[in-house]
Amino acid sequence: MFRTQLYFFIILFYSFQYPCSYAQKNYSYQIALLKYNGGGDWYANLESSLPNLIKFCNKELKTSINPEQAIVEPSSKDIFKYPLIHITGHGNIVFSEAETQNIRKYLIAGGFIHISDNYGLDKYIRREMKKVFPELEFVELPFNHPIYHQKYNFSDGLPKIHEHDNKAAQGFGLIYQGKLICFYDYECDLGDGWENPEVHNDSPEKHLEALKMGANILQFVLIQ
Repeated sequence: MFRTQLYFFIILFYSFQYPCSYAQKNYSYQIALLKYNGGGDWYANLESSLPNLIKFCNKELKTSINPEQAIVEPSSKDIFKYPLIHITGHGNIVFSEAETQNIRKYLIAGGFIHISDNYGLDKYIRREMKKVFPELEFVELPFNHPIYHQKYNFSDGLPKIHEHDNKAAQGFGLIYQGKLICFYDYECDLGDGWENPEVHNDSPEKHLEALKMGANILQFVLIQ
């Protein structure tokens, strides 16, 4: 495990120190969207979701995140460059054995995955993450979990951004050796909420709620 962690941090260090588009501009981090297989629309919120969240965090949290999102495949060694990988979509998602092992190594080494169910992803992502960590179950995080209490306080847990099945929003996590390595927002749709408000006719209040919760996730990942 130590060697895997060391590998992650060596790659992370060199990705920041040597030539690439964001290192040249002195950004501290870049975050990535996962381009998965299986037929689901991994690109559902591609145009404005993560870019809006990054812009918000750079302004409000004073982070130095590359404003350009990366796109990474689950089998790529490049996933080790990114402290956070975002997964979203409406449909099927399938990880091969090689992809499963790569994602597992990434998460054990210190990476973090945020999943936002864009409606219809739930049964597929649960199945695939079970392949990554057969020994773990998604657990609902209590409202006093630190991820809800970073710069912004969400004393009642996740904000409800979109209705879906008219159920309460829930935040689930995978916890490995006492550490949260994956956060899954369900019946919430943070990713949609980060998009330009006119895409879904979201109110300014809902858009801001989604951005604030997204900022909490990023802040939690970068300081834990």
